[in-house]
Amino acid sequence: MTSNLDSRNRIQIRRRTARWDTEPVTAADAMDFWAFAGGPANVIMQLSWPGVGYGVVESKVDSGNILKHPWKRARTTLQYLAVAILGTPEDRAAFREAVNDSHKHVKSTADSPVKYNAFNRELQMWVAACLFVGLEDTYQLLRGEMTPEQSEQFYHSAWTLGTTLQVTEDQWPPTRQEFDTYWTEACERVSMDETVRRYLQDLINLRMINPLIGIPFRPLVKFLTTGFLAPVFREAMELRWSNFRQYLFELLFRVVALVNRFIPIFIRQGGSYLLLADVRRRVRAKRALV
Repeated sequence: MTSNLDSRNRIQIRRRTARWDTEPVTAADAMDFWAFAGGPANVIMQLSWPGVGYGVVESKVDSGNILKHPWKRARTTLQYLAVAILGTPEDRAAFREAVNDSHKHVKSTADSPVKYNAFNRELQMWVAACLFVGLEDTYQLLRGEMTPEQSEQFYHSAWTLGTTLQVTEDQWPPTRQEFDTYWTEACERVSMDETVRRYLQDLINLRMINPLIGIPFRPLVKFLTTGFLAPVFREAMELRWSNFRQYLFELLFRVVALVNRFIPIFIRQGGSYLLLADVRRRVRAKRALV
């Protein structure tokens, strides 16, 4: 039975699609294009730690600012996921070098409300943990709840979400159950002030793109984003939710999961492999990755 504390820190799905199979799984199985519907929610989760939030809000690396260059930031974020989960050690090394070059400019100043440094491994572990939780949530919405054995397989295969940068293997809790303990304790550090909240509200209100494009999609983005957030993050963002919206969210993904069963894998995951191919093309051409 899920404890009350756990129910605050993870999304609670009462009805989901039936399990596809009992075969071994890896995080690569989560790279269906539907999974990226939870992207904005994951950004909110990551930035809910003040050190990460202010590292992004105050960053002087304009090329990576999602409110100034939304399409480029979306590309680089999705490419990081593709490289971390689907790439080779050589792909990860190239991307690590590019990200490190960008991160060296991200550190707090004397005027910053909180101290932060993009090379802080504790902050990077939190970001990687958020990415893992996002992948696990969307995978189970699309493929059904994993068995304990599958959950362990999925978890260990996802460690590259952090080890592609500075997170070391010994930082990851050794088992899936111990990760839950880490996550519960880490969520106690969720804290968001008006500065970070306003930045993220601009994100989910699509203020960074042309209003003619953004306004029609704003309700859907806000609905999906809020649905993918556990209560602790919704409260930090001051977002409203209801039992009826939860019902619609679960119904939507039961329908999506049904459709997903009949889509060939090369279509479901083709976008991620195209992003990975673009990374390799950029490396060969010695073009910027981030």
